[in-house]
Amino acid sequence: MKRRTFCGSGLAALAAASLPYTRLLAAAGSDVPAIGLDGRQLLLKPTAVEDLRRSLRGPLLLAGEQGYDSARTIWNRAFDRKPSLIARCAGAADVTAAVGFARAQGLLTAVRGGGHSLSGQSVCDGGLVIDLSLMGGIRIDPLAKRARVEPGVLLMALDREAQAFGLAAPLGTVSDTGAAGLTLGGGFGRLCRKYGLACDNLIAADLVTADGRFVKVSATENPDLLWALRGGGGNFGVVTSFEYRLHAIGPVMFGGRVVYPFTQAREALRGFSDFIAAAPDEVFVFALLVPAPDHQRMVAFEACYCGPVEAGERVLAPLRKLGKPVKDGLAAARYVELQGSLDAGNPPGRYYIKGGYVPRITPELCNAIVDYLEHSPADNTVVGIPQFGGAISRVKPTATAYWHREASHEVIALGFWDDAAGAESTTQWVRGAFKAIEPFADGYYVNHGGYDESERRVRANYGDNYPRLAALKKRYDPGNLFRLNANIKPA
Repeated sequence: MKRRTFCGSGLAALAAASLPYTRLLAAAGSDVPAIGLDGRQLLLKPTAVEDLRRSLRGPLLLAGEQGYDSARTIWNRAFDRKPSLIARCAGAADVTAAVGFARAQGLLTAVRGGGHSLSGQSVCDGGLVIDLSLMGGIRIDPLAKRARVEPGVLLMALDREAQAFGLAAPLGTVSDTGAAGLTLGGGFGRLCRKYGLACDNLIAADLVTADGRFVKVSATENPDLLWALRGGGGNFGVVTSFEYRLHAIGPVMFGGRVVYPFTQAREALRGFSDFIAAAPDEVFVFALLVPAPDHQRMVAFEACYCGPVEAGERVLAPLRKLGKPVKDGLAAARYVELQGSLDAGNPPGRYYIKGGYVPRITPELCNAIVDYLEHSPADNTVVGIPQFGGAISRVKPTATAYWHREASHEVIALGFWDDAAGAESTTQWVRGAFKAIEPFADGYYVNHGGYDESERRVRANYGDNYPRLAALKKRYDPGNLFRLNANIKPA
């Protein structure tokens, strides 16, 4: 089992044996097997498939073609799915063509942005994958403090481009995450307590709707769609361009990691709770209970202060006094380095995650977490506690589709494994950990769901915004073409 410090179906009825020959069958004039929106097997006419191929600037891949296997592989290797078709879109025109084909054929359709996809829903068995990963354009306007970003962009690329001008968008905590999926589900990270979520900084977008229309989205054009895209997931269409508000950041700030032995976990977590209750908005801390090389655990606090370095050193000093640290890595560092500090613990692999929002870190919650870890040791599991509040909480829940503004933290249970043999035990561990956490939870994060969510939990993702979202879903996607997500049913 590989050690890491931290990370991160039912439609397989289509005969897998037939898929490697799909392209050959199409070339020979035979129908191409696929899966429809209703789960039934379809046969796509080879002329229709070839018409789609000719309409695309990017490649259309079928099983057996060069590049198919790499294109169907996502960051979360727990999902080994085999789509019938992968449209690797080179621009908005390709997206429009792919959406039109999916709608006309009634195809099960997944949309892939950066491909991080914890839930695995950016790829599907037997359907069409609209793959946006080739669309990686970034344009920074340093005078207006704006960024135009295509949907295949990863956070590391946007961070580096924006930092060339001393700017940044509030994004995530792992730099190879895709900006598109992160933003559509909310998007928290090191700057979010000061400047809001990624979705709060989304000010415009271009969107291809389920009926193939290309629409501009902003506060003045289709503002209902802008509201929905800010936290409503991929339910309303395929975003081909995002426009973000940027902020003056870095390039150097104060942050890093302070580590305590697991024997001090209760003391450190309670001290952490007291510290962050009064922390200014510039502070973001991600608490992590992670495996260590000696088969023990560590309690790590990944911290960042997005203000002057001198102030950051003073404000974060209490993190050094939560017990007796075994490592103190707090120091001045470049923002892009802090953004990549969790990458080594988040390599592509097999993952399972469950989490929920909590209104505060209480002694009872700390005890529940530590008790479970003490009685269920595992070298391939993590409990993470990212910090919310600040600017996030000052946005009204109804102002965007993202509902859970009151949470102070999310508590995440995550497991990873190296081969299929580890899947069941790891999944059960995560579910057991979440069972211990759930009594303290109040709501769920869209980007950390999707595995086995009930409709009740999906509704809880969106809170009282759900009826408005369902009405918009009926207006823009009445056939629920875009359903592989934290799905909102059309009203």
